Amino acid sequence: MSKGRLDPTAFLLRCRRAYATAPSPKRPRPATAPKQTPPLRQIRDNVELYEENTVVRNYRSHQDVPGKVADNLRKMLELDERMRRPREDLNDLQTLMYRKKGDRDDIITRMKSLKLGIEEMEFEHAALDADAQAMALSLPNLTSSETPTNGEPRLHSYINYDPENPPSYDSSADHALIGEKLKLIDFTSASTTSGWGFYYLLNEAALLEQALVQYALSVALKHGWSVATPPSLVYSHMAAACGFQPRDQNDEQQIWQVAQAEKDVGKPTRSLAATAEIPLAGMYAGKPIREEDLPVKLVGPSRCFRAEAGARGVDTRGLYRVHEFTKVEMFAWTNSPSISDGLPKEALWPKDSTEVFDEMVGIQTEILESLGLPCRVLEMPSSDLGASAYRKIDIEAIFPSRKGKDGGWGELTSVSICTDYQSRRLDTRILEASGSRKKFPHTVNGTAMAVPRVLAAILENGWREKEGCVVIPEVLRRYIGGMETIGVGGKDWSALTKI
Repeated sequence: MSKGRLDPTAFLLRCRRAYATAPSPKRPRPATAPKQTPPLRQIRDNVELYEENTVVRNYRSHQDVPGKVADNLRKMLELDERMRRPREDLNDLQTLMYRKKGDRDDIITRMKSLKLGIEEMEFEHAALDADAQAMALSLPNLTSSETPTNGEPRLHSYINYDPENPPSYDSSADHALIGEKLKLIDFTSASTTSGWGFYYLLNEAALLEQALVQYALSVALKHGWSVATPPSLVYSHMAAACGFQPRDQNDEQQIWQVAQAEKDVGKPTRSLAATAEIPLAGMYAGKPIREEDLPVKLVGPSRCFRAEAGARGVDTRGLYRVHEFTKVEMFAWTNSPSISDGLPKEALWPKDSTEVFDEMVGIQTEILESLGLPCRVLEMPSSDLGASAYRKIDIEAIFPSRKGKDGGWGELTSVSICTDYQSRRLDTRILEASGSRKKFPHTVNGTAMAVPRVLAAILENGWREKEGCVVIPEVLRRYIGGMETIGVGGKDWSALTKI
């Protein structure tokens, strides 16, 4: 066999390899899906950095992926070089044919031989490229220098809380018990109707849900954010592009997949959105954002659905971890450093997205401080970051009912910088004044209000056992007719006429 020609067995193996890296026929990536552009050359030129990143991000099963990506790119360059001369020879033969010089039959025979060799190498090149892209897309985002890598969060500050003089609570300060006593929450009926992990909010609790949404929106609007109400059903490939995918096949999946009828098998699957982050990110999928319009900042309420609610216990009791809930989400696109494939200092400290990130933390702090909830602000460790996050801050509140876990602290909000991880997978680019669309914007997302957890925190921290009532935070009272407490003197709905 001539040099440069593939052995038939090797050729067959590569065919199978290309097929294995293609989208599953049961869950295809449609032609209309956004083009994905992983940073292949960044990975190739920074293999050691990406390998170390898989370790600190708890992606140890992916530790050899950066090296494999680099190997594939090297082989692709070698193939490009091997194809250069045969392509030149083919062009020369085509010129001879056009000028009708030489033996026509001999030229055709030589052209067919060259084309076959080139096609085999092109196929091998395409298989290597598809394999490299699939591997690169499986890697998590890089990690900020601000992020702890020792597995422990770092305390930033406290909100409404003095560690030297912590608040004391009544033994009955448990939102599940309070909700049952005051007829605010019904878990039993929801368990019969929908299963464990669901709930009914009743009476004042149902009103507080709407009040919390309206209050969170009002604060974000005051800071210049625009409102959007996104859909709750998304294509599964959109959720994966946003980083909602397990680290490996043994990881628990957060996303709820929607079943398909037999007649629809082979069509793109849909999922219930685990967070409005997914449909909001999709607003600019496959579309450019004008550089002069950045940052684009949206806030929106939605219903969210989580398939994983964890094992039963203190972490999942009551409203703390449920399958369906209302949340107000903030999502933004910002400008990015003027780079294509390198990793200068600016890429590891993104100025514009950090400014929006800090603004989101400020909005979260303002909301929780005004609700009177005792909280702490934490810089989360690398092992706690999802695939898309480059940096993440959580704000946790004290839940007396959770005193047996994490000292009673439980997450209320989070905010994450995702750099260009999501925009590369959604083909969202920046349209510069010059007309160039090379750059990918950075994305930032954060919770303005996760209703069930905040409601639970309000019930527990506002509970007054002697009076048998819950004190409603003052900033919410105007949304519920001026009510100040829940549970004193029975229910007086006449105040609701003032809304």
